[in-house]
Amino acid sequence: MTKITSERVLSIFSELNQIPRPSHHEERVADYLCQFAQRLQLDYERDAENCVVIRKPATPGYEAAEPIVLLNHMDMVCVGMSDPLNDPIVAYVEDGWMKARGTSLGADNGIGLSMALAVLESDSIAHPALEVITTTNEEDGMSGAAQLSKDFLHGRKVINLDSEDYDTITTGAAGACLQFHRLPMQLEQPPIGQYAWYSIRFEGGLGGHSGVDINKGRCSAVVAVKALLEAIGKACDYRIANIQVGEANASIASTANLTICVPTTEAVVEQEKYINKWIRHEYPADANLHCTIQSCDPQDKVITKDTVDALLCALAKTPQGVVKMSEVMQDTVETSNNIGRIVTEPDHLFVSTHTRSFIDAVMEQLSKDIAANFASVGAASETIMSAPAWQEDQHSPFLQLTSDTFLDVLGWRPRMVAMHFVLEAGFFVEHYPGIQMASIGPRIVEPHSASERVEMKTIDDIWQVLLELLKRLK
Repeated sequence: MTKITSERVLSIFSELNQIPRPSHHEERVADYLCQFAQRLQLDYERDAENCVVIRKPATPGYEAAEPIVLLNHMDMVCVGMSDPLNDPIVAYVEDGWMKARGTSLGADNGIGLSMALAVLESDSIAHPALEVITTTNEEDGMSGAAQLSKDFLHGRKVINLDSEDYDTITTGAAGACLQFHRLPMQLEQPPIGQYAWYSIRFEGGLGGHSGVDINKGRCSAVVAVKALLEAIGKACDYRIANIQVGEANASIASTANLTICVPTTEAVVEQEKYINKWIRHEYPADANLHCTIQSCDPQDKVITKDTVDALLCALAKTPQGVVKMSEVMQDTVETSNNIGRIVTEPDHLFVSTHTRSFIDAVMEQLSKDIAANFASVGAASETIMSAPAWQEDQHSPFLQLTSDTFLDVLGWRPRMVAMHFVLEAGFFVEHYPGIQMASIGPRIVEPHSASERVEMKTIDDIWQVLLELLKRLK
């Protein structure tokens, strides 16, 4: 019997990080999972959304136990990658943490998936019958979980390994609504006369997860760009040739690039010092976000003033950040909205918004209000994903067993909390009546950013908790 330690978890994670896996492009990861099952001679299914479930029989003595589901997602938010379908993830360990060089790490949710695969591979881990399900597009719409068939899963006890708070069992998650807004864009010839051209770049922001990091005082590049344009607009009549803000729909924007022309150089040069001072004053927690303004070559076309004014009007009406703190959950955000990206497309300006709330009706109303804001300036809005909030019974025997396992294995009892991020749990509760879920995972810091890192010790700790929990579910 081969004993599988957390070292095998790390080696599987290394294999996963050789496979590009941005949302909407998970085919190669799905191939890898199917080949993994084939190598182990395990039954598996792959649906039209590339979600994969691998089934493993119970170990001897566990045949009568209720089947257990291990849940993960295969996509990741690719930050810092100019070509996410080909750029490698170069991971390294420093001071007890695994990090990546210049990109997001993919620990969300690659570490949890690696644990599930290591369990499948092991012949020495005791467990009931297993269904290891890996979904697609969790980070950018949850279409994989939303479209699961009713018979794709049979188990009703789920261990979700997509949690980032090591000392916590996540027992609830906010609902979320992802919307895309498209503002028709008119182009015209640049102004005639002595106009100067400038490239404006914001970089160095912390960025981060638009749910769990939304209340940490970070400056979205969306907010910084809007403040800069308003300041320049007070000084002169500028024009924008192109704009690109943010890296991912589920992230707080940490970078931005704009090309503008102005009739007076002083109007822009003076604003560089102003906006950097403004960021340091308003967002001291994000003081490394900075603006650089440099001369650049003229462009052939600019966006009409009416289009830019319409964009700024919609942004002014759309909340960015915390909308309301919870009155019943201490220090927890109840409702928020994040503007993830603003991008110049061939015939329109694209804007994404991610609205979250623990109250579904509040989320739905705020999403409608945001769509109405954009409609008032002529933009069309599309709902890409609307996921319900989820709340588990913290006193259920399954969650109490999970908590007891932490206590016995690690010597301390975890918190049970609802988190201000969206999980696929809401869809699973809708699809599979009677399902129960405990969400656990190692300590992952700064997910959805180039600063993403996972604490090595906590990987092994959660691995040991998982093994003991599977053993106790006999």
